[in-house]
Amino acid sequence: MIESLNKAFCALPGVGSKTAQRFVYHLLERNRDGGMELAKALENAMEHVKHCSSCRTLSEKDICNICANEVRDSSQLCVVETPTDIHAIEQSGIYKGKYFVLSGYLSPIDGIGAAELGMDDLEKKLQDKNINEIILATNATVEGEVTAHYISNMAKQFDIQITRIAHGIPIGGELEYADINTIAHALSGRKNYD
Repeated sequence: MIESLNKAFCALPGVGSKTAQRFVYHLLERNRDGGMELAKALENAMEHVKHCSSCRTLSEKDICNICANEVRDSSQLCVVETPTDIHAIEQSGIYKGKYFVLSGYLSPIDGIGAAELGMDDLEKKLQDKNINEIILATNATVEGEVTAHYISNMAKQFDIQITRIAHGIPIGGELEYADINTIAHALSGRKNYD
């Protein structure tokens, strides 16, 4: 039983066998109530959390709270790689539009193509004529850029404004420690200084 619990914890990203072992022994030796609560919460989530039928984020309902919110701007669609990206954007409090979650990025080597990312669903959304702007918020990786380029080409046929989130030097960052690509993105994405 202990070994199977170790293997179960190793299924989490960034958790190796030593960390999994620490988790298991902590729960068994010091926090059995917490372990039971964790087990119930996991079982409940696995049974009830699914993908929103509109944006594909994780939700307990068929339509997530963001998609169901009629106050949000339906003319803007921000395309992200993961549900955690939505959480990060929402914490900024700036964006008031809707989302589309790819659940990954294009990677033919890994067998992840347009079908696996729901590009057909995204194309249907763009055909509805309700969207005026698509914001590409994929990561600044090679795969993220390829995915953004693919979506941009798809969106061009619908006469929709296509924008890309800016990438550059983080607040508190120093130029001497930034890599060349980050500096290039920061320079090309510069804005007027008021």
